[in-house]
Amino acid sequence: MAVHVRLRRMGAKKRPFYRIVAADSRRARDGRFLEILGTYNPITRPAEVSVIEDKLTKWLDQGAIPSDTVGNLLAQVGFTEKYEKYKKGEDVSEIALRTTITERSKKTRKTKKAAAKAPAESAPDPAPAAASKDAPAES
Repeated sequence: MAVHVRLRRMGAKKRPFYRIVAADSRRARDGRFLEILGTYNPITRPAEVSVIEDKLTKWLDQGAIPSDTVGNLLAQVGFTEKYEKYKKGEDVSEIALRTTITERSKKTRKTKKAAAKAPAESAPDPAPAAASKDAPAES
């Protein structure tokens, strides 16, 4: 049985709330799971992540594989770094996890258009330079 650490969607329509769970990889996203390992609330600003470190460490030690999204969340709160140090045998008692994560800004149409125009405007126009070479020199 391959165990994955992944998100389980909870909450109401248009108001997502996720539990970080250990689940059999063959189960559905919101199907049966083995254990709750934490929560992720993307609605709050900044987004909140809470992790039960003991349980998560136990599952990772047993070979559970975090999904891409869970891996990113754990890296942002500092758990991945702490777990790597724990595996090397270093002291991790003074390392505290963050409870909030920063989200990158969303690209709107205006920002995409502005980004597309900026490189075009900054490039020098080669036409005037070519015209000055062909013109006869004034003396």
